Amino acid sequence: MSRTWLITGVSSGFGFEMTKQLLEVGDTVVGTVRNTKKVEELIVQYPDAFDCRILDVTDVPAIHRLVADAFQKHERIDVVVSNAGYGLFGCAEELSDEEINHIIATNLTGSIMLIRDSLPHLRAQGGGRIIQMSTYGGQVAYPANSMYHATKFGIEGFCEAVAQEVAQFGIGVTLVEPGGARTEFRYGSAKVAKLMPEYESCHGFLNMLDASKGLAPGDPAKMAQRIIESVEKTPAPLRMVLGSQALGATIDRLEERVADYKTQTELAASTDII
Repeated sequence: MSRTWLITGVSSGFGFEMTKQLLEVGDTVVGTVRNTKKVEELIVQYPDAFDCRILDVTDVPAIHRLVADAFQKHERIDVVVSNAGYGLFGCAEELSDEEINHIIATNLTGSIMLIRDSLPHLRAQGGGRIIQMSTYGGQVAYPANSMYHATKFGIEGFCEAVAQEVAQFGIGVTLVEPGGARTEFRYGSAKVAKLMPEYESCHGFLNMLDASKGLAPGDPAKMAQRIIESVEKTPAPLRMVLGSQALGATIDRLEERVADYKTQTELAASTDII
């Protein structure tokens, strides 16, 4: 059975891979881009199935208009994928006000608004699926990534709460937590702050962003396929980690966190009213 998908940020990375695979099997995709240059071939090849829309997810009124129009035009949208976003590298002191505000507007506020706007339509049609692209960096934090982690930790908390709110309406929510992949996210679209020599010890990420120093292990086509397959699972998986390194790092960090919490039993109890 064919589905209709609404996916933000389909000009590259996971959004592009998902869109390409979905169109190949006969699904319909409402895909957003900031310009159509990178998806011109898809527009020509799939004039009916690919509904390409211009959207900057920092423009909240534009998100409201797009979601309303997409659901009205297609009558039913089965899966909403909040994918648009980017990485920002730099220590907290190295970041400008503009850089901080923009990544919050893109990765956090834009995702929240897309999901909120979709909920009444998904409720009215009797259910559907929301997929939020996160990262294992929504669980594991590294230096020189503070604002990127802030947006991803934030959207994970939002989605975990929303998943509990909307399960009663047949709406499933999945957070996708990929590790490093060979996409433009790492090798093209990532933003780097104005670096300070005082924080040189935290600038190891520069090697990660340089493809000549070794490529990321994740295959974006395989990752996109796993994301697409997840909509067949009932109930919807709340979290889905993609990549062996990502899963290992996440488990290690969570085990460290739990071990630390367990040392605080007496401290926590000491503040209870007895």
